[in-house]
This record gives sequence, C-alpha cells and structure tokens, in this order.
Amino acid sequence: MATLVLGLGNPILTDDAVGIRAAEAVQAALAQRDDALPLAEVATASVGGLALMEAMIGYERVVLIDAFCCREPSPGRIHRLTLEDLEANRATVHSASSHDTRFETALALGRHMGFLLPNEIIIYAIEATNIVDFSEQITPAVARAIPQTVHAILSELLPSNLVRSSTEEAHNGFA
Repeated sequence: MATLVLGLGNPILTDDAVGIRAAEAVQAALAQRDDALPLAEVATASVGGLALMEAMIGYERVVLIDAFCCREPSPGRIHRLTLEDLEANRATVHSASSHDTRFETALALGRHMGFLLPNEIIIYAIEATNIVDFSEQITPAVARAIPQTVHAILSELLPSNLVRSSTEEAHNGFA
C-alpha cells in the first residue's frame, strides 16, 4: 500500500513548524530501520486546500501532521483525527485558508474529477500556542509532543511487535 507521511507547516513560524519537524523525525526513524522495506514516503509542505489535495494523488493512505489551534489550548496535546473530524469543523492550521478552498472541498473536487486519492487519511494534529511569531524554535511544550507523534505514526506504519516504546510513553500527550 502506497503511503505518504506529510508534515505541514511553516518552518519559520514557531509552533507552525511542528508538522514539518515531526515528519523529519519520522523520516530519520525510518532511515534507521534494518530492513529495506519502504514503509512510506515522507515529505513536508507549506500548503493547504487544492495544493494539498494534489500532493496526495496516487497514494492509498496519507498521514498528515499539522499544528492545531484551539480556543483553550493544551500545548503539545496530540489529536488523532479523521477526515470526518475535519468535516465537523475541527480544522488544523493548514486544512482551511481564506486564500484557497477547504481541504475537504478540495478532496471532494479531486474525487469528482477522477483523481486517485487516498481512501484512508489520518491527521495527527498537535495543539500549538504560537503560530504567528517568526522563529525557527518551536515552543518547548509543543516540541515535547514530537517523539510521541513519531511513535504513533510508526505504530500506524509498522506491525506492533516492531515498534519500540512503552505503552505509557506512547499514550502520554494524547487527547
């Protein structure tokens, strides 16, 4: 099954970079594996809407990683969302834009046009506090969520007996 792990964000907007940093950590973890089986292609992007939909063409499964803004954030809390959650207005930073169509609308359009789009889309959304200040440094609470996010994504990609980490560590930080 062709899988894409796609980290979203802007690398110079503080916590908005968390999706990119987590994807880079997933890539590093996959590169350290002993076997040569390609479990997923890993990429990063600073896009949403139509461009995000286009990046997903040809994959059967996509794992997105993005910053998540809440009214009362718990910085670093990780949410595992589905497309249905996004459709219920639980938007991540890059799923909606005033300059583009919503991600869900772009997917519907792509499917209507006959593009081969994934049947399974998983979103790891990490609660952020600062996505507006210019900085290449993620806030500490959000940065601490990256290892748990990587573990969760590896759990999606690998058989359970090949994921190295305790259950307690894996669930720490999840909503």
